[in-house]
Amino acid sequence: MRFGLFIPQGWRQDLTGIDAHDHWQVMNGLAQWADQGDAFESIWVYDHFHAVPEPNGEATHEAWSLINAYAASTRRVRLGQMCTCMAYRNPAYLAKVAATADVISGGRVEMGIGAGWYEHEWRAYGYGFPRAGERIAMLDEGVQIFKQLWSTGTATLAGEHYQVDGAQLAPLPLQQDGPPLWIAGGGERKTLRIAAQHAHYTNFDGSPEGFAHKSEILRGHCEAVGRDFDEITRSANYNVVIGRTQADVDARLEWIHDHLRQTVPDSADREFAQWPQGPLVGTPEQIVEKLQELKGLGMTYAITYFLEAAYDRSGIELFADEVVPHLR
Repeated sequence: MRFGLFIPQGWRQDLTGIDAHDHWQVMNGLAQWADQGDAFESIWVYDHFHAVPEPNGEATHEAWSLINAYAASTRRVRLGQMCTCMAYRNPAYLAKVAATADVISGGRVEMGIGAGWYEHEWRAYGYGFPRAGERIAMLDEGVQIFKQLWSTGTATLAGEHYQVDGAQLAPLPLQQDGPPLWIAGGGERKTLRIAAQHAHYTNFDGSPEGFAHKSEILRGHCEAVGRDFDEITRSANYNVVIGRTQADVDARLEWIHDHLRQTVPDSADREFAQWPQGPLVGTPEQIVEKLQELKGLGMTYAITYFLEAAYDRSGIELFADEVVPHLR
């Protein structure tokens, strides 16, 4: 099993209380720690503009600016976004941004891409909020533009949503045919079909039941389009709460609840409710057992999120020392 690590960027109230002058030091410090170790293959950022679980004006650093910064500041880890919203940037422009990041990083960029969902920031930034079918069609057309530009250096597409006519990209990404595509989302009729056609990786529901179900839907789409199902690496994202004992786990959960009460008091209880039930909440032994179960279902790439990362690395270090070696 392979592991990625989300770097705090503020979106989930995970830089609250830290002065903006110190944000880069905190974020890059954790990226450097991951880069110098060997537990995590990749580091990840979210592509959002407004904080969650409510848009309360807290810091939310822009994803591709961070990707290019990490491309320059790290040497080993791969660099991903979970996931870039196709409609937030023209896809030909975005292909260019990703290609430049790939060159800066020495060929370490992953391309997480999805149709987008956060209506509040869509409308606030003037993107409107097309119906789901339109957003997914935009995803499909944009991926086609990516693939043309990254493989040939030019792209022409007369799509319903995007039109490019001889767009040029030079230099090409260092990775042949461009950064690997992660199609994120579990829409069963359309998103997973696009994944079957184009994805190197998928990212969807990480619960055992949900993961098994989405995997079977993906398998069906692969059969329909003539794609080898086993060519696609299936991943999932996980909130991690880890402690050496149950008392330690309970203390970390209490810290999370208190942190949310301070940052988003109106939605703290609702937001916290998801945490104790997560698959990767427990002692190292319990988390190893759950990951082994998920691995048996075909989940071979876990991208981990630790809410306390900017304030306390001990949980991440415990995970790296006591969980990763049993699965790698």
